Amino acid sequence: MTTDNDKSTNGKASEKRVPEIKDTLRAPLPKRFYKSAAIVERDGGFAITLDGRSVKTPGRKRELVVPVAALAEAIAEEWNRQGERIDPATMPLTRLANSAIEAVSERMTEVRDDIVAFAGSDLLCYRAETPAALVARQKAAWDPVLAWAKQTLGADFKVQQGLMPIDQPPEATQAIAKALADLDALCLSAVHILTTITGSAILAVAYLKGRLTAEEVWAAATVDETWQREQWGQDAEAEAQAAKRLAEFTAASLCLRLLHPPR
Repeated sequence: MTTDNDKSTNGKASEKRVPEIKDTLRAPLPKRFYKSAAIVERDGGFAITLDGRSVKTPGRKRELVVPVAALAEAIAEEWNRQGERIDPATMPLTRLANSAIEAVSERMTEVRDDIVAFAGSDLLCYRAETPAALVARQKAAWDPVLAWAKQTLGADFKVQQGLMPIDQPPEATQAIAKALADLDALCLSAVHILTTITGSAILAVAYLKGRLTAEEVWAAATVDETWQREQWGQDAEAEAQAAKRLAEFTAASLCLRLLHPPR
């Protein structure tokens, strides 16, 4: 039974939102405690400061220092864009730098190996069987990158239709490992993010080496998603997830390009 006060103007029972469990368990975001972020030269690099005090990594409280001023400025801008509360979800460059300083710097071999493992089951090597239009679109987007990898890196990857696992030649995956050998922790972190988001170590290395732009990498990585969207229309949840992936991808590609301009 409802009363008049329980009804909306159109006669339907009013809907009172019950907080979801995940909402009630989520810790509140910290309040912004500073007026402005800036950068200062420090130890051969550039530190980010909040009202003159250095930003520290959240776990081990190491000073957040990056080697390039432009990257430090981009990180400082993330802090300056924060509102009344600080939302780490809107600070992908800060998170990337924190991860590189605290974790990746101490696990370089493991992170490289993980990227190489992606190359062993790379997105570009598994093709659709049908429809013909999608097969053609994958071929047009991916074959030139594989040809470049073969010619430039000496990485000759096998390709097949379907999802059955392929045993890639060791020489191909070793070529990817070689391309990563001289990267520092920040660059390696960025390449790892590009690899995991796209599902392709080959695309990540092609960007690292300047063969592809960030826009070209994203287009190649989302050939299947774009096709599905064209056939069936947009899905709100899928689009929201894609937007989050794109934000992470954009930050990682910017970081890598500032640190490692193509030669």
